[in-house]
Amino acid sequence: MEIAATRPLAGTIPASAPRIWTGRIITAVSVLFLLLDAGNHLMKTPPVVEAFVRLGVPVGLAGPIGALEIACLVVYLVPRTALLGAILLTGYLGGAVAIQLRAGSPLFAETLFPVYFGALVWVGLLLRRPRLWAVLTAPRRD
Repeated sequence: MEIAATRPLAGTIPASAPRIWTGRIITAVSVLFLLLDAGNHLMKTPPVVEAFVRLGVPVGLAGPIGALEIACLVVYLVPRTALLGAILLTGYLGGAVAIQLRAGSPLFAETLFPVYFGALVWVGLLLRRPRLWAVLTAPRRD
């Protein structure tokens, strides 16, 4: 089956090899950290138990939260569903920010930490997918 040539979208950034590899590396770093985090939740390591107690979250939720994180990561890592995965991870990390805010955690050290990784998830995706960047930044046609 032959794929017809399509006209590039306005604002499309050329897909250079260094750009794509940078996106892959950023994605790998963020995914590895999030996998480590999910594994710690599933194993209920002492730092996770301590954090859950400090944040007022039942420790019994650590396993389901870790499983949810892994499910979001799987969706993110499948190329056809990567955009949906980035959206799901954004929601997951947003919940982490909300819990940290409610607990009164330090802003830059703990509360915004999930935001940093959410940014890495999106930067990695946008660097790997130049057409996605073009779609997200296309002018509105009202």
